[in-house]
Amino acid sequence: MHAAPLARLADRSLVWRLALVVLGAAVMAASAQASVPMVPVPMTLQSYALVTLAALAGWRLAGEIVGGYLVVGLLGAPVFSGAKGGLAVLTGPTGGYLVGFLIAALVVGWLAERAGRRTILAWIGIMALGHAVLLTFGVGWLASKIGTAVALQKGLIPFLPGSVVKVLLATATVLLAERTLGRRVR
Repeated sequence: MHAAPLARLADRSLVWRLALVVLGAAVMAASAQASVPMVPVPMTLQSYALVTLAALAGWRLAGEIVGGYLVVGLLGAPVFSGAKGGLAVLTGPTGGYLVGFLIAALVVGWLAERAGRRTILAWIGIMALGHAVLLTFGVGWLASKIGTAVALQKGLIPFLPGSVVKVLLATATVLLAERTLGRRVR
């Protein structure tokens, strides 16, 4: 098992850990605002930010980042897509995706810690699995609101091409970050 680059920084002190949680949550909030309006769920850059952060942070720190982001949003801060916040967002059409963020972060972070150097294909698989977990929770919740057929049509199929692009971008980002951060963070 190897520590993810950001996890190694977080282990230095509580100040580093808190700073990384706040910065990671801010990245999640900013990526939520980069969106393509779609109904009933907008397409954002969040899944890219999520899997990238999780791979670089490891499961514990990724869980803290996403958990902090969700708590701040549920308390009403406008950090979710469309600058929304509050409990109504969790109970609305995007609620399953939000829960999926936490589960996907834990899964991707855990897998990222399980071995040393990974191949490009292994990273693509990890990132794709993160997206699959996220979409499973999101579409499952959405299906309970609008029915399975419509949830698949509006909450899954339109997101698949973007997910492929985000998986590839996240893989490239993690490989680049590992090369640069991995040398600097000891």
